[in-house]
Amino acid sequence: MNIQRLSLIAVSLLTLASCGPAAVVRSTASLPRTQAERTNYAETSTHAQVLTFLDALGQLGKPLSRGSVGRTSEGRDIPFVIASRPLFDSPESARRSGRPIVYVQGNIHAGEVEGKEALQALLRDLLVDPRPNALDSIVLIAVPIYNGDGNERFDTQAKNRGAQNGPEMVGQRPNAQGFDLNRDYIKAEAPETRASLAMFNRWDPHLFVDLHTTNGSYHGYALTYAPSLNPAGELPGATFGAAWARDSFLPELQRRITARHNVATFPYGNFAQDEGPTSVPKGWLTYDHRPRFGTNYYALRGRVSILSEAYSHDPFETRVRATYAFVKELLSLAAERGRDLQGLASRSDAALATWGRGNGPAVPLRAALTTTPVPGDVIYEVLERTTDTTRREPGVRAGLRRTGRFVTQRMPVVDRFTPTRTRPVPYGWAISASDTAITTLLALHGITTYRLRTAWSGDAGPQYDVDSTIIAPRAFQGRREVRLEVRQASRPVSLPMGTVVVPVAQPRGVLAMYLLEPESDDGVVNWDVAGRAATTPASLVVTRLARDPGLSLERIAASRP
Repeated sequence: MNIQRLSLIAVSLLTLASCGPAAVVRSTASLPRTQAERTNYAETSTHAQVLTFLDALGQLGKPLSRGSVGRTSEGRDIPFVIASRPLFDSPESARRSGRPIVYVQGNIHAGEVEGKEALQALLRDLLVDPRPNALDSIVLIAVPIYNGDGNERFDTQAKNRGAQNGPEMVGQRPNAQGFDLNRDYIKAEAPETRASLAMFNRWDPHLFVDLHTTNGSYHGYALTYAPSLNPAGELPGATFGAAWARDSFLPELQRRITARHNVATFPYGNFAQDEGPTSVPKGWLTYDHRPRFGTNYYALRGRVSILSEAYSHDPFETRVRATYAFVKELLSLAAERGRDLQGLASRSDAALATWGRGNGPAVPLRAALTTTPVPGDVIYEVLERTTDTTRREPGVRAGLRRTGRFVTQRMPVVDRFTPTRTRPVPYGWAISASDTAITTLLALHGITTYRLRTAWSGDAGPQYDVDSTIIAPRAFQGRREVRLEVRQASRPVSLPMGTVVVPVAQPRGVLAMYLLEPESDDGVVNWDVAGRAATTPASLVVTRLARDPGLSLERIAASRP
């Protein structure tokens, strides 16, 4: 593989006309600059500085609109910017425009600051560039500072981001409540998550992009990326956007970034064991498949999602420029393939509308890393051992030294998951009206629900009985996770008037199934949303309606955020 490492080439290569922030105009003296730019990448922006920058963009007279996703738990604004030429500043006008809607988010982990800085700079440069660009063909929703409370908890990188190469002061990973917001997309407990879901429900973007920075492995890439990794995000004839992103969109994006910016990228992962002076990596493994992670979650809504991970061991400026190049080319490619993005969404919605009639594929509810990986060439950096007892390089632990020597090694590339538990698509599910924690969660996810007009009893198909319940001994994200093993049982069902019914035949039917099936590894049972696992571990909180029982239903109106 003849690709140079970005961190080993002169930064000046990225300041050429098409490669870096503020390069598209002759003079930036009169334009707003990010805090990173103003300090020569010694600092990252505070929440107030981001708002000031966005205010300054609004004074340029360019086609943008400011809004608020919502508020953090400490009351900070989560700003967003709509940008397009001409401006389509409402969901209705955006849909009428016939353009793909692209939602790009930075700073969900507030110590990972590249997305925040790159997104601000790219917004400015696209808006002021008189030449044709992506804003002529897409509607961009940019959220540069999602985790505002975490951002303001500045501390040294040694404390907040120990494996990162600058800047010295950064925010913390979780929000003010201690939640990792990129583990909260299913249980939706944080106000930031709930506000984000409301934006998804209102705007229904065709493409969601989440900007991060890596932890750990010393590899040879300026940036790594991933589509949704959940197998339920690539069901044939339904949520197949994840497969399209992996097999079509991302390979072309990788090619363009290399050709146009000399930036080396690769599918996201880490080496199979800790790096050290004598270790040779034995494999390249991706991360988790569960939809608690934002990009995995978004694919279950029948839309396309992409994860971006800048390389934490590169200098801050290099990381910002790599992220800038990635997002710039991604938006350009999304503009070119807008019909594909829109077609994937509409075909997914149409397919799901027919489910629940004894048709539909088996839906994966649990998964594991594939056991048949494809060999690939992966670049790693050779490290040397030293006698140092303290850190000598930013982001490098004591006793190790980077050599700048990179080796290409053939190894298994484990970048996808295979289902380990699938279930056939039912007609839907029934939930007691008293289980308001579950029904509220469904509403937050934009799932359509109905109310039973009259009581009903009868045969709704096979039910589940619980064989075993495992409750985690320790809390994660404030919850003790639950895993059920179940068996099928034959018994009649009695549903009182007012029971909440969730048909699978709706655009978010796959998401509903992942939430409501008891064996799901990331649903309402797993997170004990009803709060009854510890006291009644053998009970099921959701009744499965395997076939259409012919219920008399009235739609429950969706509540506005």
